[in-house]
Amino acid sequence: MSITAKNVCKKFGTFTALDGVNLEAPTGKLVALLGPSGSGKTTLLRIIAGLEVADSGSVSYHDDDITNQSARQRNVGFVFQHYALFKHMTVYENVAFGLRVRKWTDDRIKKRVEELLHLVRLETMSHRYPSQLSGGQKQRIALIRALAPEPKVILLDEPFGALDAKVRTELRAWLRRFHDDFQVTSLFVTHDQDEAFEVAHKIVIMNAGRIEQSGTPAEVFEKPANAFVMDFLGNVNIFQAQLKDGRVLFGDIELPIESGRILETGAGTAAVYVRPHELDLDRTGAVGNCIRGKVIHINPAGSVVKVRVRADDFGLVVNVDLTPDHHKKLGLIVGEFVFLSPKTAKMFQPDYTI
Repeated sequence: MSITAKNVCKKFGTFTALDGVNLEAPTGKLVALLGPSGSGKTTLLRIIAGLEVADSGSVSYHDDDITNQSARQRNVGFVFQHYALFKHMTVYENVAFGLRVRKWTDDRIKKRVEELLHLVRLETMSHRYPSQLSGGQKQRIALIRALAPEPKVILLDEPFGALDAKVRTELRAWLRRFHDDFQVTSLFVTHDQDEAFEVAHKIVIMNAGRIEQSGTPAEVFEKPANAFVMDFLGNVNIFQAQLKDGRVLFGDIELPIESGRILETGAGTAAVYVRPHELDLDRTGAVGNCIRGKVIHINPAGSVVKVRVRADDFGLVVNVDLTPDHHKKLGLIVGEFVFLSPKTAKMFQPDYTI
C-alpha cells in the first residue's frame, strides 16, 4: 500500500506549514521525514493520517484518493512520541482496545493480542499497567497497539523522542527488524539524523514547509541537492572561497571541488563545504596545498576521534574526524601545529541561502 501526497498546502493563520508538498512512500518501505523543528514534518504526517485537513492538495493510498476520508476510514496505525497509552487499562486491554471498537470477537481479540505480545517479548506483562513499564516497553506496546487492527499503513511521530540514548539505539534496530518482518508501509517523523539513516529505506528532508530532497540514505548524504541539505546532514566545515578562472581558492590553497560542481569561471566568492572526514591531517604538510592550524581540542568519541583545529590565518575553526587508529598513529596533543588538506569539497548554486 503506497502513500502519495500531491501538492499539499497548509497554513495556520499567516504561517505556511506546508507549501505545495509532493511525497511518495513506496509499498512496504519505511520512509523517514527528517528536518529541523517547524519544517512541516508532523503537519504532513497528520494530514496523511486524517488528523489534519489540508487547505489544498490530495492524499492517496495506492490508487485510492482518501483526501476527504476520516482518520477512522483510512485504517491507519498512529504511534505518538509519548505513547498515549490508557493509564487505567492493562497492557492487554491497551492492545485490545482498537479491536473492541471494531467489534472483533473475544476469541479473535485474544489470539491477536497474544500473538503481538509474544512478538515483542512482553507476554508476561499483559496484566501490568503502563506505570509499571519502562519507556522502551511502553513504546513497544504503543507500536503493537497500532498494528493490532491490521492497518494499511503505520505513521510514527518522533516515536523514540522521549527515550534515553541507549534505549533509542536498541529500539531503532528492533524497529527495522520488526518492519522487515511485517512489510507495512511506514512513515516516521524524526529530527534525529542517526535514527533516520539507520532505520529508513528512504529519507525525505524537509525545510520551511518544502521538501528539499528525497532518496536513499546514501543518496542524500553523498549527493546532497543543495546547501541546506549539505549543512543539515551532520557536521560540515564551510570555507568562504574565491573563484578565479575556474579555480576555487581558499587563500593560496586550491579546493578540490567535485567534478562538474564549479559553477562560475569569473571572479567572485562562494561557500565551499567539506565534511570533517573529508580532511587529511598530518604534522609536516609535505603533500602541499594545506591549511596550517593549531589543535585546540581532541574528543575520542567511540568509532571516531573528533579534532578541532584553529586556523588563525583565516579566523576559522575546522572540525576533523579521524579513525582511532590514525589518531593513535599521529599521537596528537592539544596545542601543537598541524596541516589540513581537503580530499574533496562541494559547491552549490550561489543564490541558495541557508
